[in-house]
Amino acid sequence: MKKVFALLAALGLFFQSFAAITITEPRKKASELFIPVGVEGKKVSLMELSTLSVKEMESLNGKKMRLAEKVGFKISQYKLKQSIAKDGTIKNKRLSKAFDENGGFHIGGFALGFLLGLIGVLIAYLIKDDRQSSRRKWAWIGWGIGVVLALLFLL
Repeated sequence: MKKVFALLAALGLFFQSFAAITITEPRKKASELFIPVGVEGKKVSLMELSTLSVKEMESLNGKKMRLAEKVGFKISQYKLKQSIAKDGTIKNKRLSKAFDENGGFHIGGFALGFLLGLIGVLIAYLIKDDRQSSRRKWAWIGWGIGVVLALLFLL
């Protein structure tokens, strides 16, 4: 009986230790994330964008901004500044997710699910690369939309 109790106690401690480990993703730096700005598509980092003046933005765009555009730019710039921490990392989860390479729409996964149905979803699970999770998600969404559209056409 003592051995059984010792075994259960050891297993309890063993399983409890798994819950204590947490893995966090490193936060993205605003100076390393670039977006295209203006007609020519010149890439500007989020850190630079948060400190641009209206004149510099007009020169990047190649056109003069109206008063409403200037006010909108300044409001957006203020919100961007609030999303950047003092150490230069992005603290807004929604903004950080927008720059995530694995997130967002995956046309291949959607087409697999929509056009091939459950076989396409299975194929999405079989393809192994860095965008696998996004492909799987959009394959399921494509399959779901295909099923809903098929039901609508049948009714």
